[in-house]
Amino acid sequence: MMKKINRNNKKSLVVSKFLLILLACSVVLGIHAQNYNSENMALTHFLIRMYNNAPFEGVRIVNDYDNAYLISVVALDTSKYKTEAVLNRVASVKAAAAVSRHLNGSTISQEMIIHTSEKTDKSSDVEITEIIKENSAGYVRSLEQLTNFTRTDGIQVFIFIKEIDRKHTQ
Repeated sequence: MMKKINRNNKKSLVVSKFLLILLACSVVLGIHAQNYNSENMALTHFLIRMYNNAPFEGVRIVNDYDNAYLISVVALDTSKYKTEAVLNRVASVKAAAAVSRHLNGSTISQEMIIHTSEKTDKSSDVEITEIIKENSAGYVRSLEQLTNFTRTDGIQVFIFIKEIDRKHTQ
């Protein structure tokens, strides 16, 4: 009888140790998750205030106390896209393209075509066509959407972010 009680006590002791370790791990993970979320929220509010103060599109590098971020801002007219999924996909592709051009560079070629035609009254019409092509190749890893919001004129603004090394900011 005494051996049975000792076995039960050992089992309950093992179970209680396991539960204590599980509780400690979940508390640590919960605290870390809240810290990450609060840092993200502070950065999001800062970037929205920065955009509202001086609207811009394209790629910028933003530093905070501990990290450096590459942000890509895209503004799209929601009336041009049938669904929100298409709007989000277009924003994602445009942001990745802008970051790729920023990181990998691009080649730009320009061509100007001047077409003239003479009328019967000896006057001429001139039509000038300018063709500008930009080519860029590259792949952008870990670009994530931080936030999106609607401006007062109804344009949807998307902010994408990628954490970078501080050495790339100098």
